[in-house]
Formats: sequence, structure tokens, C-alpha cells
Amino acid sequence: MSSPFVIAVPSKGRLQENSEAFFARAGMKLVKPRGAREYRGAIAGLDNIEVAYLSAADITSQLASGAVHLGITGEDLVREMIPDADKRVVLIDGVGFGYANVVVAVPQAWIDVRGMADLDDVATAFRARNDRKMRVATKYVNLTRGFFAAHGIVDYRIVESLGATEGAPAAGSAELIVDITTTGATLAANGLKVMEDGIILRSQANLVASRQASWGPQERETARVIFDRIAAQARAGEYREVRTRLPNSDASIVNDVKRFGVLTPFGGPSSSGMFTLHAPTDQVHALASFLREKGADGVSVGRLDYVFSRDNPLYAKLEAGL
Repeated sequence: MSSPFVIAVPSKGRLQENSEAFFARAGMKLVKPRGAREYRGAIAGLDNIEVAYLSAADITSQLASGAVHLGITGEDLVREMIPDADKRVVLIDGVGFGYANVVVAVPQAWIDVRGMADLDDVATAFRARNDRKMRVATKYVNLTRGFFAAHGIVDYRIVESLGATEGAPAAGSAELIVDITTTGATLAANGLKVMEDGIILRSQANLVASRQASWGPQERETARVIFDRIAAQARAGEYREVRTRLPNSDASIVNDVKRFGVLTPFGGPSSSGMFTLHAPTDQVHALASFLREKGADGVSVGRLDYVFSRDNPLYAKLEAGL
């Protein structure tokens, strides 16, 4: 038997729950045949796929080395931990959770410091006044260096944070920080504010493929099947199924409804006048009004579970990146 296709997902907490829900919505239930405490699992109904439960940081390093084929991890970790990330992994798509921003934050008392240009001036003056460089506490060393360099800031030194980064300025171990935040509430509670142009990265959890993993015909086919289901579920959320009966309709109605962005009409109009369409959610009300103007007594609208298409944009992105 060939080596398994390995998918890495977070091993605990909300990230694990959201990852399992993400795959379940696409019809792929993650299971642990040997018990809930096991760190290896599978996908029900799909053969030769192994699910590895790892920390987010371990997922990122395993993707970088090619030990796993796919993983769910934050873009912030990918950009921070993997040098030349785009040469070693392919960010396939955001998965709709794990949102957070990597930001530059300074004390609120620095009332005249609003942007990175102001910070450059402060850094220069700080060094002249104190005969040392301004300290930046962070876990995001590489992202910080790249962002500060892009803004021409050189008078600083990084203090790697091992604990609660937001507390570093109050504790006197740093003058400012680079950290991750969702709402900014924790930063504000610690007397900090985000620079107006200080968002380094808008991150979320991503479905990531390793360019270093083995990608033979079997692995590519497995990825195609997985991405086909994920894309079909995502596409279904963008459309609604619209059904109606138009007793006096003719074939011209097919062209009339295309202006509402419908997918190719399904089986309509039939000899009985029954009509089924898949319409973009933001066009449903306008389409329903149009159909009633054309003689429909009623229009029913329902949600779709999956909409499969010949196109597979997620797999196409993988192929382009390999």
C-alpha cells in the first residue's frame, strides 16, 4: 500500500472544533477510530487518508518540511515561520475562522505617534536621548523585521516575547510591541494603541498545501476529490434553488433569466411549465419578482447543500503552485 495522504489539523480547542466542522460541512467527517485521545485519525468514507492532530506551529513546520500534504494553520504562522513561504507552500484558501491581525502597538500616552513615519522619528530621537535602541517585544520576529525595514525604521532592537507580549511596555521590558489581536480590547486594556498604518498582516486560518510533499498521481487525485467537495459546499452558499411554474412560458424565458446571474437553468421550462433555477443569493428577490410578473403564482426558494461544477478552483490553485 502507498504512503497515506496526510492532512494536519489543530489538536485542541476552538481551532480543532472549527476545523472538524469545516470538513464536515463539505461531507468529510473526521473520525478517530482508536479513541478521542488519539492524535491520528481518518476521514470517514475516504481511503488512505491520515489526519494528524498537531499544534498550529507544528502544522506549519510539517508543511514546510513536506511531512504532510495539507494542513489548516494561520497565515501569520506561515509567514513568520517559513522563509520564502510562497516557494515552499501554497495557500489554497481561507477557511473562515481564526481571524486576527498582526499589528504594531505603542503606548496610548504617545499621543503624537499615529503612524509608522512618526515611529521612525521617535526611534531616532529615543536613541539619541538614551544612547540605546528602542525595544520591540514580539513573537513575530521575521514579520517585524520585514515590516520595519519596509518603513525604513532601523533604530530598534527586538526583544523576543515568551509570555503576554501586551504587558511588556508596562513591565518596562520594551517600549512597544508587535502582536496578534482580534478586537484590540486586550491592547487597550494594557494602555496600548495600534498604529494607523501598523497592520502588518490580516490573518486567518488557511488551508495550506506543502510544495515539499510527495505529489504523485494518487496524491493529486486525492487532493482533487477533497477540494471538489470543499468547493462544492462553498459554491452552494452563494446560490439558492428557485422553483416556480410558468404555464404560458416558452424557451425565451431561459435567456430572460440569465440577467439575474443564474446558473444554466435545470430542466425548464418543462411541458408542465415547471422551472428550476440556481440563482445568486443577492438576486433571489429580484428574480422572484420577475417570475411573478411573467405569470408565476408562487416562487419557492431553498438552500443548497452542494453545487458541483466542472471547474475546481482550489485544485487549479494547487496545480499552479506545484
